[in-house]
Amino acid sequence: MPRVLLLLPTTTYRTPDFLEAADRLGLEVTVASEEANALEGKNPEGLLTLDFREPAACARRVEEFARRVPIAAAVGVDEQTVVAASAISAALGLPANPPGAAVAAWHKGTLRRRLSAAGVPTPAHRVFLRDEDEAAVSARVKYPCVLKPTFLAGSRGVIRADEPGAFAGAWRRIGRLLEDPEVARLGGKLAREILVEDFVHGAEFALEGLLAGGELSVLALFDKPDPLDGPFFEETIYVTPSRLPEEEQRTIHRVVAAGARALGLCEGPVHAEVRHGVSGTWIIELAARSIGGLCARTLRFGTGMSLEELILRNALRMEIPTLEREPVAAGVLMIPIPRAGVLGEVRGVDRARSVPGIAEVTITAHPGQRLVPLPEGSRYLGFLFSRAERPEDAEAALRQSHAELVFEIEG
Repeated sequence: MPRVLLLLPTTTYRTPDFLEAADRLGLEVTVASEEANALEGKNPEGLLTLDFREPAACARRVEEFARRVPIAAAVGVDEQTVVAASAISAALGLPANPPGAAVAAWHKGTLRRRLSAAGVPTPAHRVFLRDEDEAAVSARVKYPCVLKPTFLAGSRGVIRADEPGAFAGAWRRIGRLLEDPEVARLGGKLAREILVEDFVHGAEFALEGLLAGGELSVLALFDKPDPLDGPFFEETIYVTPSRLPEEEQRTIHRVVAAGARALGLCEGPVHAEVRHGVSGTWIIELAARSIGGLCARTLRFGTGMSLEELILRNALRMEIPTLEREPVAAGVLMIPIPRAGVLGEVRGVDRARSVPGIAEVTITAHPGQRLVPLPEGSRYLGFLFSRAERPEDAEAALRQSHAELVFEIEG
């Protein structure tokens, strides 16, 4: 059986689902993480320690590893690990996105620059250094605008400002986040940057796609029914299939495909965030990875193939029976953290599960855990999943289920 190298950070939600998919396919698996595993010495073929911040070093380490343990594919699950995976794949001669394309999708300043140069609609932007004077910078930008770090994902550190006073507060708040040791270690030199871009009006949608030989297939288009107008941009509900007219869905597909070409992406999963409205279709994010958190559990293909299995099949050039999603509506609600504190008791889980249309309730936070909401935080309290005949029913089930949950937060 072929062996796949899975690049799985210790903080990812995705480990169990990727391992289950690999097991279903009968694959040999090597799991690479950024922290050494105490069992690595007893399982040298199955465990590997890599510093994902250094893609070239990762590639050298895996080249050496692959001389004795052949690797057929390298798969990352978030922005930083897909950059490392692309470098590893290039070193091993495996089909994957070019390393420069993966970096362009990860670094928001490069993403904006390449899209703009190719004529793909994306917000006007500038990248500043956070040690610049915020008053001077605030006088040079257009309002409303959005400030964000150039390397974080999941709306972390993303803040809208409508006037100079709000801009100064957002600038300082992002600066404090970038000084956090964990964040600074993750970003390295990029932790000195703050991107400022025009705010784009319109509803937001998420496209989940798969690239093979440069051709983009749409796996799902998600509606985001809750408005995302700021000042923070906490995502909550995704529902598919989209209720947009077919022609507007095709427009989003065309714009995202053009964006992928502009970046040089050609293989593997794509997750795009777009604003769509009277002003057109604008790419906000275009990542060379699949949907984050546990949200991939929303998607099933054919007779039950998971998104993770589909990604592994594509990476290994295995047969993919179908890219057609199951014929029911599906949704996910990422349970937001309402305020900072320590999680105490969680009540109402059984009632939340009993709501008609709810397929799964997963509480990922645990009692005693310190909670940090957006824009500084990067985690959710959990995930709710629904399935129904119609998208509006899937959405309604999520809202009703969420209303049944009570999270006691102390402090």
